[in-house]
Amino acid sequence: MTAAAPLSPELDATLREIFDRRDRGNMQPTIDEFLAVLAAHPGDPYVLYEVGGSYDTAGEEETALGYYERAMAAGLAGDALRRCLLQYGSTLRILGRLDDSLAALDRALADYPESESVRLFHALGLHAAGRSDAAVGELLAFAADTVRTPDVLRYEAALRGNAAFLLGLDAQRDRA
Repeated sequence: MTAAAPLSPELDATLREIFDRRDRGNMQPTIDEFLAVLAAHPGDPYVLYEVGGSYDTAGEEETALGYYERAMAAGLAGDALRRCLLQYGSTLRILGRLDDSLAALDRALADYPESESVRLFHALGLHAAGRSDAAVGELLAFAADTVRTPDVLRYEAALRGNAAFLLGLDAQRDRA
């Protein structure tokens, strides 16, 4: 898979306008608008991703998966790929495909380790897969990395130590 051509400013503006007008309680108009853009830009990975996201928001996860997969196969790149991997992994989790969900979220975490949302959804995926020690460990590490209040900073070493312990327990279970 090679990266697709960058998103043109005009198409980017169109996609943003449609996204900004969406009504999460009634996604059909948004779906219809994105599908019309897709008809004008068939196979464009960024449009495919937005169509998938609109179906996902509408609760049509199975349909969303196909668009996410097509977007990634068409060379989706950059921050849109990060968001797509996160949403794809989350949708797989919702559909009960926990191993596939973790694989997508593992890829997102490896490619975008600084993304707060990826880290949080990765922890959610671990929890859903019955790996609660690792999920709590990731959340503790996330808190130690991002919550910079005096109270949390006072206990930063303890948070990091507990995170490492919980992640270690999970790794031991994997080897067993």
